[in-house]
Parts: sequence; C-alpha cells; structure tokens
Amino acid sequence: MSSTVTETLSATGSFTPEVFAAHLASVSHLPAWWLDRKREAWDRFNRLPLPKRTDEFWRFATLSGLRLDGFSLPGSVPAGSLGHSPIGIIKSGKLVFANNRLVASEPISAELAKQGVIFETLQNALLHHGDLVKAHLLAHAPKLGSEKFTALHTALLNDGAFIYLPKGVELADPLAVFHYAASPGAAVFPHTLVIAEQNARATVVDFFRSADAGTHFACGRNDLIASHGAQLTYVAAQTWSRDTLSFQSNSTVARRDARVTSLNLHLGGRQSRHESHSQLAAPGAHSEMLALTVAHGSQEFDQRTLQIHQAPHTSSNLLYKNALLQQAKTIFSGLIVVDPDAQKTDAYQSNRNLMLSEEAEANSLPGLEIQANDVRCTHGATSSRIDPEQEFYLQARGIAKEAADELLIFGFFEEVLSKLDHQTLHDSLRDLIKVKIKHPPAS
Repeated sequence: MSSTVTETLSATGSFTPEVFAAHLASVSHLPAWWLDRKREAWDRFNRLPLPKRTDEFWRFATLSGLRLDGFSLPGSVPAGSLGHSPIGIIKSGKLVFANNRLVASEPISAELAKQGVIFETLQNALLHHGDLVKAHLLAHAPKLGSEKFTALHTALLNDGAFIYLPKGVELADPLAVFHYAASPGAAVFPHTLVIAEQNARATVVDFFRSADAGTHFACGRNDLIASHGAQLTYVAAQTWSRDTLSFQSNSTVARRDARVTSLNLHLGGRQSRHESHSQLAAPGAHSEMLALTVAHGSQEFDQRTLQIHQAPHTSSNLLYKNALLQQAKTIFSGLIVVDPDAQKTDAYQSNRNLMLSEEAEANSLPGLEIQANDVRCTHGATSSRIDPEQEFYLQARGIAKEAADELLIFGFFEEVLSKLDHQTLHDSLRDLIKVKIKHPPAS
C-alpha cells in the first residue's frame, strides 16, 4: 500500500487534485470545451508515468532530476517587483506575464488593430475568438517524449499570448512577450499561440525569465501556424534561474509556400528540455529550425526535434549549436521523417558542439526515416574543441584567454545569429549570451 502511494506521489509531486480543483475554479468563466480539455489533460497527466531509463525518447537524460515536488501555483505579483529591464528592440506591442498572469502591456497601434491584427491574452481570445483558438490551441499532440508534461501544461495553463495576423498584413517590428517566474517554488505554464494567415509576415519574440534566483518549475508550449505564403519568424530566449526545471515544447505547421524560422536561445535552468516539432504540410513549405545553447557548471540541456515532411517539394533546415563549459551536459536527438508522398523533399539536420572543458559531455543522435525515393536528406553531428592556434593567435595580440574564448564562441554562434533579419534583435541576443559567458551561475 505505502509503495503504491509513494509511486503515485513521485509521478505527480506537488500537483495534487486539490491544486487542480482550485485552478479549475479560477478559470470557470472560460468556455466549457476548454474546461473539458483541461479535465481530460489532468486525467492523462495522472495516468502517465514519469519517464523511465528504458524510454528511448529520454536516452542520456538525467531522470533523477525530474521530481515534481516542492512547487506551487503562485499568487499574483505587481509588475514593479520584476526588476524588468526593457529589451533593446523597437516593438509593435508587448505583453508581460508574471506567475501566469498578465501584469503589463503595450498595445499594438490603432493602424494594426484596424487591419485586423489581434495581440491579446489567451483568456480574452478564448472568450472573444473561441473558434480560432479551439481550432489551433494545442491541436497537435506531442510526439517526442514529454506527453506527461504537456498534459500538465494543458491542465494548469492559466493565460498566455494570442497573436492573429490577417491575410497580407506585414509587421515591421516584432511582437514581444515576456514570461516570468516571480516567486520561490513557482510553477509557471507559459503559452504563445500564433496564427498567420495567407501571405502575412511578422516576427514574434518570447522571453522566459526568473525574477529571483529561487527554484522554479517552467512548463511551456507554443503553437505556430503559418498559412499559405506566410512568413513567420519566432525567437525564444530563456534565462530561467539556475535552479529551474524547465520543459518547453514547440509545434509548427507550415502550409503551401509558407516559411517559418524558429530560433531558440537556451541559457538558464538546472535541467532544461526543449522539444520542437515541425510539420511541412503542403508543397513549397519550409522550416528553418535554429538553436544556440551556452551550458555552464552542471547544467543539462536536452533537445529533441522532429521534422515531418508530409507533402512534395517541401524543405527544412535544422542547425543546433551548443557551447559547453565545466561539467555541463547537452543532448540532441533529431529525426527527419519523409512520408511516402513527400517526393522532392530537401531536408538537412546538423548538431555542432563546441567543447570548452575536458569534463563537458555532448550526446548527439541524428536520424532519418525516409519513405519516399526521390529526396535529398542529410544529417550529421560534430563535437570539437577551440583550435589552440586560433586561441594562441588572439592571445599573442594581447587578448586575455577568457576574452579570446568569448570571441571564438561568438564566431561559432554567428552562423545562426546572422540568419535574423532584425539587427537590434540580433544584438539583444548577443548581449544575453555575453552576460551568460561573463557571469555564469554558480554550480
């Protein structure tokens, strides 16, 4: 009897039926179909076990760190308590969430609103644009191993960002969304839903941050839907606290001639898992999947990707780069799937690791599953150290070793950063990376 109780507690941790009941009561004003989805997700979360060592999707991961104890759904906090410093980019609009609630915003211009652009909270969208939300919110089931955590996200999701881009609308400046964990032991569930209609064009930026150095649990998701001819750039930068356990899942659907570029910057957290699922659903669709990681101390970053080509003449390009210092660990497991009808697919996948310590560990598992006979698919992984001759060259010109290594890391990362069209956004990401390199968190 006690053994069964122990197993149940270990699988659900602090997320008890009482916690879910209180959350459900707090969102009871939302549509009935959404509340039903939450109940179904809660049941699924309770049924699913925590990952086991035999699970291929969790190969190389440190499973002992996945404990769900010690977290709670936090109360609201004032925006002034966040110590929020503006990101140095011009924005078309801004939403700031802290502890799962909206605390500040900068609305879009009257001109964009007149064109039909919607930039508001997910709760408002559920109430006023229910059909759109119902059709696209969490519409695609996870396939990369985090089904239990995605179910928890759905069950306890309180609020997030909703972005709708009508046909032909182009935004010159990014829409920015900030998600904060702002209390010790806080469990946060950030979400961003982006729907880009035909030939729309925009950049959306998610910033994930901790307002203190405490222990947090972050379980986020985003849905990106690009209709015919749409061009969508999505950038996410996470700087969670050093003691945060983080899960983030991305679902992208690109339709005919659509182009979606996603760039994820991973800097914070004790143990951070990121899953990215890109679906090329119609001819001409293209997905650019990019990521940069700076891993310090004993941090672990676990990256799982899936590129699914479902139609002919689609293409995808994945480039994940990791810089590892001290005893840090990274895991990359990627799969390209080409369906039988997806002839003329062009897919590429590369994971490159820059090892800056003898004690660091990088694991790479690229893979292909091809069911068509007229395709071009390549994949690969490399792990290398800083070239001693390059380091010596810089030091011989009076540059200290730490500064020389920083220059070489940025040289390694620039191939990814240069793919951003917005120079100020490019510079802001560089600044975040520089802070991590110069001021690493304690192990």
